[in-house]
Amino acid sequence: MLTSICGINWGDEGKGRMVDLLSADYDIVCRYQGGNNAGHTVINEKGQFILNLLPSGILRDNVVNVLGLGMVIDIRHLCEEISRLREKGIRITPENLKISDRAVITMPYHVLMDCLEEDRLAGKKFGSTRRGIAPAYADRYMKKTFRMGELLHPELLQGKISDIAEWKNLTVEGGYRHAPVTAAEIGEYFKTFGEPLKDYICDTGLYLNEAHRAGKKILFEAQLGALRDIDYGIIPYTSSSYTIASYAPIGAGVPNLKLDKSIGIMKAYSTCVGEGPFTAEYFGEKAEKLREAGGEYGAATGRPRRVGPFDVVASSYGIRCQGADEIALTKLDILSGYREIEICTAYELDGKILHEFPYPDELGRCKPVFETVKGWNCDISGCRKPSDLPKEALDYIHLLEKLCACKITYVSVGAERDAYVRLQ
Repeated sequence: MLTSICGINWGDEGKGRMVDLLSADYDIVCRYQGGNNAGHTVINEKGQFILNLLPSGILRDNVVNVLGLGMVIDIRHLCEEISRLREKGIRITPENLKISDRAVITMPYHVLMDCLEEDRLAGKKFGSTRRGIAPAYADRYMKKTFRMGELLHPELLQGKISDIAEWKNLTVEGGYRHAPVTAAEIGEYFKTFGEPLKDYICDTGLYLNEAHRAGKKILFEAQLGALRDIDYGIIPYTSSSYTIASYAPIGAGVPNLKLDKSIGIMKAYSTCVGEGPFTAEYFGEKAEKLREAGGEYGAATGRPRRVGPFDVVASSYGIRCQGADEIALTKLDILSGYREIEICTAYELDGKILHEFPYPDELGRCKPVFETVKGWNCDISGCRKPSDLPKEALDYIHLLEKLCACKITYVSVGAERDAYVRLQ
């Protein structure tokens, strides 16, 4: 069984929470794209955790976790993340964590260039997290980067460092007029943060193929959502990798395998971190009420998330991009304080009503079309089966199913691992 857990919207849908729950039924959890530019917040009996690079399955003792070749890995951040988890009693060894030898390393100069470019763009900035993700992926496609496997071959790595430093300074020093990158600092970076990771690096593609042949169940974990995909998202306000489920086997290192199931994660309302068009966005008191109720602040950056009602147009598009077979609806409990709940059911563009997601350049001119439904206005955090939910809550769920044409299987009613209702 190969299953992908993927985001339907702009990210921050609660994928980590669902991976933590569903990983009980899987042997392996694999991250297949992205870096430390987003975070998954997980709360279970072991405590509260924010994971940026490590798969959410790391919190289960019997699950093997894989960082796939489609990722860009900040090795300093990874070392620090491992250390923080170990301090909380989480076991991390080469037996339960495996890092692809083909994954690209996010370097300090990538972070520097990310910051320099955002500063240069000023009012036209893309809303980068300034974690070096875009420059790392750019260098990947330029074939001028370091990969994790090179840490296992220091004699070859040393010869490459000077060439990369010289090339990078054409931009850092010659373009941005910043102090140059030095081969010495690159070498020291690898010594300090690469050495501790050597035992975890392997051919994860071979490992996953052998596990699949042995009948192991594999869960693929995405970062961000469909609307942040490099090609299918709200360009240019996207991530720099493929966040869609169909990329999961490729980014994991097993392009020969096919997914059996795609589970899409979406919130009962809309949230968005960073720049770019967000048609259904709330402002003022309406926004503040929803933001505070949901604790909507970025797990990686702490930035306040932009918020709004559930967006049918964006969600339907995200479901299509992700090929979602079913949906896990998160944070339904956050809407418990509303007597009436708005839903964005369509967009208006130049006097025309749109039910299909438009080309990104047109989103800035789109206006939301809202419809209002009756809320339940009571606490549902203790609900554990469908019959526990108020009629109005069930009506809301079934309406979203109908509008988005995809069945909702799980509904979370709290942040804890067991705070969910299985509908089907």
